[in-house]
Amino acid sequence: MKNKRLQLIFCLALPLAVGLAASWVSGGSELYDKLILPPLSPPSWVFPVMWTALYLLMGYASYLVLTSGMDKSVVNPALGAYLVQLFFNFLWPVVFFGLVRFAAALLVLVLLWIAIFITIRRFFPISPLAGKLLIPYLIWVSFAGYLNAGVWLLNQSNPFL
Repeated sequence: MKNKRLQLIFCLALPLAVGLAASWVSGGSELYDKLILPPLSPPSWVFPVMWTALYLLMGYASYLVLTSGMDKSVVNPALGAYLVQLFFNFLWPVVFFGLVRFAAALLVLVLLWIAIFITIRRFFPISPLAGKLLIPYLIWVSFAGYLNAGVWLLNQSNPFL
């Protein structure tokens, strides 16, 4: 029982820590207020709320896979895919906000989307609930792709950048 509680805490904390680290390294969202934004862009306060919820869903999904009791030959590749998508999740705000490279950030986002899709495909046979918990994340990253592409196109000659 105690071991599962520690695993749950670790699984929930890992994506939250990745998100906090990325925010810290990238300098946060000061850039957001200077951008020309595409239609349907949410206010800046929406992002930390959404990401916190998504990180918790991710963490719980990884916990379900980790504690599924399935063979490590199935679980380890699924968790490996999960770690790859966490890497791209960390990298995107660094490239977008920290380096202010919108086209490169869009490429990172495409790679993140692919990594999430692969993670869902690997999680689902182990725990259908774990796979389903990542679907809102995939949808949000799809929307983020639209926003990233819009920012890239609209800010190519933005004098405030």
